[in-house]
Amino acid sequence: MLRRKIHTKIQPSYVSLSLSLFPHPLVICSFRGAVPQGLVLELGETVQILEKCEGKYIGNYLLWQYETVVPLEDSVVTEVTATLQEWAVLWKQLYVVRTVDLFYKLRHVMNELIDLRRQLLSGHLTQDQVREVKRHLTVRLDWGNEHLGLDLVPRKDFEVVDSDQISVSDLYKMVRNLTWGEKEGKNFLFFCPPHLHYRRPYGCAVLSIMDVLQSISEIKEEKDFVLKVYTCNNENEWCQIHENIIRKSSTKYTAPSSNYGLIISLQLLRGDMEQIRRENPMIFNRGVSVTRKLGFPDVIMPGDIRNDLYLTLEKGDFERGGKSVQKNIEVTMYVLYADGEILKDCISLGSGEPSRSAYHSFVLYHNNSPRWGEIIKLPIPIDRFRGSHLRFEFRHCSTKDKGEKKLFGFAFTPLMRDDGTTLSDDIHELYVYKCDENSTFNNHALYLGLPCCKEDYNGCPNIPSSLIFQRSTKETFSVSTQLSSTKLTQNVDLLALLKWKAYPDRVMDILGRLRHVSGEEIVKFLQDILDTLFVVLDDNTEKYGLLVFQSLVFIINLLRDSKYFHFRPVMDTYIQKHFAGALAYKELIRCLKWYMDRSAELVRQDHIQEAMRALEYLFKFIVQSRILYSRATCGMEEEQFRSSIQELFQSIRFVLSLDSRSSETLIFTQAALLNSFPAIFDELLQMFTVQEVAEFVRGTLGSMPSTVHIGQSMDVVKLQSIARTVDSRLFSFSESRRILLPVVLHHIHLHLRQQKELLICSGILSSIFSIIKTSSLEGDVVEEVEMMVESLLDVLLQTLLTIMSKSQSQEAVRGQRCPQCTGEYVSCLLSLLRQMSDTHFQHLLDNFQSKDELKEFLLKIFCVFRNLMKMSVFPRDWMVMRLLTSNLAVLFINQPSLQLENATPAKRKKILDKYGDMRVMMAYELFSMWQNLGEHKIHFIPGMIGPFLGVTLVPQPEVRNIMIPIFHDMMDWEQRKNGNFKQVEAELIDKLDSLVSEGKVSAHSVLLEKIEQETWRETGISFVTSVTRLMERLLDYRDCMKGDETENKKIGCTVNLMNFYKSEINKEEMYIRYIHKLCDMHLQAENYTEILVKVFDSPNVILITSDSFFWKKMSWEFGIPLCRELAIQYESLYDYQSLSWIRKMEATYYDNIMEQQRLEPEFFRVGFYGRKFPFFLRNKEYVCRGHDYERLEAFQQRMLSEFPQAIAMQHPNHPDDSILQCDAQYLQIYAVTPIPDNIDVLQMDRVPDRIKSFYRVNNIRKFRYDRPFHKGPKDKENEFKSLWIERTTLTLTHSLPGISRWFEVERRELVEVSPLENAIQVVENKNQELRTLISQYQHKQMHGNINLLSMCLNGVIDAAVNGGIARYQEAFFDKDYITKHPGDAEKITQLKELMQEQVHVLGVGLAVHEKFVHPEMRPLHKKLIDQFQMMRSSLYHTIILETSLPGGSQKFAVHSPIPGIVKSLWIPRHYLEHHHNQTKGYLSIM
Repeated sequence: MLRRKIHTKIQPSYVSLSLSLFPHPLVICSFRGAVPQGLVLELGETVQILEKCEGKYIGNYLLWQYETVVPLEDSVVTEVTATLQEWAVLWKQLYVVRTVDLFYKLRHVMNELIDLRRQLLSGHLTQDQVREVKRHLTVRLDWGNEHLGLDLVPRKDFEVVDSDQISVSDLYKMVRNLTWGEKEGKNFLFFCPPHLHYRRPYGCAVLSIMDVLQSISEIKEEKDFVLKVYTCNNENEWCQIHENIIRKSSTKYTAPSSNYGLIISLQLLRGDMEQIRRENPMIFNRGVSVTRKLGFPDVIMPGDIRNDLYLTLEKGDFERGGKSVQKNIEVTMYVLYADGEILKDCISLGSGEPSRSAYHSFVLYHNNSPRWGEIIKLPIPIDRFRGSHLRFEFRHCSTKDKGEKKLFGFAFTPLMRDDGTTLSDDIHELYVYKCDENSTFNNHALYLGLPCCKEDYNGCPNIPSSLIFQRSTKETFSVSTQLSSTKLTQNVDLLALLKWKAYPDRVMDILGRLRHVSGEEIVKFLQDILDTLFVVLDDNTEKYGLLVFQSLVFIINLLRDSKYFHFRPVMDTYIQKHFAGALAYKELIRCLKWYMDRSAELVRQDHIQEAMRALEYLFKFIVQSRILYSRATCGMEEEQFRSSIQELFQSIRFVLSLDSRSSETLIFTQAALLNSFPAIFDELLQMFTVQEVAEFVRGTLGSMPSTVHIGQSMDVVKLQSIARTVDSRLFSFSESRRILLPVVLHHIHLHLRQQKELLICSGILSSIFSIIKTSSLEGDVVEEVEMMVESLLDVLLQTLLTIMSKSQSQEAVRGQRCPQCTGEYVSCLLSLLRQMSDTHFQHLLDNFQSKDELKEFLLKIFCVFRNLMKMSVFPRDWMVMRLLTSNLAVLFINQPSLQLENATPAKRKKILDKYGDMRVMMAYELFSMWQNLGEHKIHFIPGMIGPFLGVTLVPQPEVRNIMIPIFHDMMDWEQRKNGNFKQVEAELIDKLDSLVSEGKVSAHSVLLEKIEQETWRETGISFVTSVTRLMERLLDYRDCMKGDETENKKIGCTVNLMNFYKSEINKEEMYIRYIHKLCDMHLQAENYTEILVKVFDSPNVILITSDSFFWKKMSWEFGIPLCRELAIQYESLYDYQSLSWIRKMEATYYDNIMEQQRLEPEFFRVGFYGRKFPFFLRNKEYVCRGHDYERLEAFQQRMLSEFPQAIAMQHPNHPDDSILQCDAQYLQIYAVTPIPDNIDVLQMDRVPDRIKSFYRVNNIRKFRYDRPFHKGPKDKENEFKSLWIERTTLTLTHSLPGISRWFEVERRELVEVSPLENAIQVVENKNQELRTLISQYQHKQMHGNINLLSMCLNGVIDAAVNGGIARYQEAFFDKDYITKHPGDAEKITQLKELMQEQVHVLGVGLAVHEKFVHPEMRPLHKKLIDQFQMMRSSLYHTIILETSLPGGSQKFAVHSPIPGIVKSLWIPRHYLEHHHNQTKGYLSIM
């Protein structure tokens, strides 16, 4: 099928084209348009041919192509195709994200959908099969959509509903009712395989039905189950073996070996029996039998004819009969007719087993008191039931000869009593009569005259003793029976009613006893009972009228029971086809009115309430009786009938108008009447017109008091009655609806005003809107909609506001979603607004008496629309409902449900096809409204910047292009008024920060183009540029916060944004906002030092709470200024207690500084190169403070893990442009050395190193990195001669530690250090290291272990001996070097002094080492002394201090730069004796 619609054409061009058979040719091969005036055509496009010229065609594009091919395939097939295409993409994503379980489940479901779709397309299915296939398809579609997080699809008859064709309320109900459910069973199947001889008990197998249903509920094919067969440990308990297995009483049965068991095949089939037979004919062709429930089911279906007697062999007690051992007893049962004939095939041992004429029980070994517990079904024909009896024969089975059975007794029981009732459902203990094999049963009258049981014996007192069969008084036999018959009864009272004419004096008693008859018996004989009642009524109306009425009410109420509810069609059929009481209506109306009129007088109203509940069928009998009478009399007494109905309705109104607040019984009476009242409408419509019935109903509903005058219990009942009225056929007629709608709306209005029973009211409104929507497709509903607008719109808005207000408070407290009724009332509001036309809106506006009323109404409706967008009224997957809501409130363009970019392609196409992009439409509306403001625009600046910016940030280019000129207009208006646009600027930046952080994007090109045309363009362009830079940082911040980024990256991004706010646009309040966010990030990352620095940076933070951070990072120096500041404050306030506390804390900090050992962190320079890095990192270098114990390798690994796509650069050289501009990520990392700013503290001699250590690594802004290189030819013998150092000094934007662990490098300086200068610095640094370490041991800051001092001394002395200082001597003290570099004389002297100082320091170090060395380490100490002498000898010609030492010892005067070390040091002679010849008169220790 083709639909064609052609819109505007474009100027003709020459095209090259292949023609098709369609009226407008289709392009069947793409054409690039390379010829002059050629059109670029894609495969499948439609064109219009205007002219053919020399093998070419002149034609047009068809601008809007509406030619579409409408598929002939089923809509379900189309949906499956589209859904499978949508699932395919998501299914692959499941594999990517490792959702393995759902991945395989979805693959299985998709394969099933493909198979079912193929079946549906084959065209070979019956209608029932097509319906079943569609059911399976939609179930699987809904399952997949739910598990993939897609939208719910409302359907009707398996097809997707069109939201335009039904009311919003109905659509809401469909979506809400999409639920799943399962049913589980708790029954058991048990199987008892028979024994081959005498039916001996062998074993029992049990299977749980619940387990079966759980495993085969979703499987179409049969499934095998293996059952273990258990044997009984004690044969006497055989009758209970299956119960013992179920209860798992394992001591009473024996588990089988692995080779024993049964395999059964089960398949679950759904539907009624006829449907199952029709859909699965092959199953029933295999001989499958149908097993009916033992007894009647909970619901008895009409037409279900049964006549089954279930007999259970219970037990027997028999004598030994003179034998030494007990008997092996077998029971044989026959069913015999009145003439003694054995009824053939009237005994069934189980479903599927062939019927038989005799039954043989199983035999228990040597047991005179057997317990069988075996059930037999006796399907005896009804015509043979009367006069038949059962005979049980007892035989002893010999163990020697298995074919020998000896008869020793029998028992019997008739199936029907003399009074016509059948054998009662009970256990019957039968008499046992003696007999033998010679006894004959040919003349059954010989024993039928005997009593069969105790009850029968009481009825036969005179029994002759000379009978052929004698009773065994010590033997008994028990059976139980259960009758499942729709034709036979066991009730004497029922038989008496059916034969009432035989007992004319007992008629009233018989009618009264009908209530005692069981429900099963009544429904079995329903037609006969009803016929009897109306015959009795006709016989004597005055005498029996009230009793017949009560009996009829009892029967009607019986059919209200769920067990007999399905017999209501039987009652309906009886009324329509078999009821013949043409005069009954008069008495029924009289009795019904009599009951209602007495409702105000009686205290007990049980009979009245029962009559009210039976109102529906009473009216059915009344109307049908009147119809029969009218037919018989040609419409006589019509006025009398109408008058009686009028009087009856007056009584009904009287009952409902009574004040029931003080009478609980009256409340129940009114409730019963209201519940039944809507059910009589259809009956009244048979006798009265629609308008007349509507008037009856309106008067009745109007007689009910308003909600303020009745109790809470009646509110629900009243509204339920109104709801059933709305759902009735009467309300579907427009004539009656116009009559009933005002009173219905009146009651709903009252309840909504008082906020009572909101859920029921919403259901009534939903039904009304559904009916009006349906009626609007066929006729005019303007008047009805007008009634609803006048009565409901205002109160509906108020109700929604109240509900939403409560919902918001709940959501704030407990995180709950909107209450259930919110969705109902939103759908009602949408339904009403969609039904309103322009005329209705105009009438609504005209009805407002003042502007204040109009203003209040508009505020209500705008508040409701706002809340609809802010609150989650409908779940995320209710796409249809969310879009309908959006369709109403499109003013809020940035609501999530309208953001098509977030939807899947299939979902986006559906929305665009159905609704279009509503954001563009409303953007044009907003722009038009802004332009219409004219001179009033200035009043909306800057208040509307935030809302307009929210619209602009929607990811839809056309919306942005429409809205951005509004900001230019705002800037222009403020510029005209104030000479600047500071307000627009401030508001825009503030809103940008909050909106972009929430995940939105913007564009500014259109705004920039507009600004460039203005006189204030310089200021405007500067502002737009700043906004652009802000956007870049905000977008980086948003991406970091939303993505799975590390804390360090988030912190760095936040600091970058803070610096922009503080330094570039001076937004202090924005800076403070991010300070607090940064603090939370540092807490999460445990960056306590950075938090402490932030305390100084932000005066708005409570300072003293940082005490725990000082302890965690041992940064007590940060706490001391805070303590002093607080101390001054406390002292000025004379708060000495707090002053004492803060001074103690300050003293504690000083103690900790001197006593606690602290780690010095390392610092690393990191370069981020390449365009793939975020903006705040791209092509920038930072210095980062490492974590505790973190060395270069660990830091590099951490950075590479934070940037997994980055490539580590293996050289420290600055990268070239090819690296900087590439689309990749490169990391350059190396360690740097801090350069302290506070040099004074570090140079003070007497300041302990634990104090200095803080200033060496804190408040550092400069860092140094040295790269060695050789300038000129490298001296292979002594590389120090040509070893230069490239020293890079990095200056940061802020000192470390700061508010971040890393800061950007602000400036870098590069200098080259000569070999001599490098040597000076190396020796100077080593001297400083030695002095620090020796000082720590001298002042006992380091206790016990002196390994650190030993290693340090050994490293310096051994290096000096093996070439360290000696290499410097060779390189720089050589005459050739001094000659070539005369300008280095001062530096050479400095190096000599440093070497001399190092010798002094080593001497002091050896003295300290001597003092603390462990005896086991004496050899190492001696070795150090020896190497030290070798080192001194190598410096002999360079550094000599000559002195004379008298006496037995030599005293060496040593200058010590170490504070606290004595100026004179005594060294025993024996340390130097073996070196005396070389060292006499000289000292080179320190």
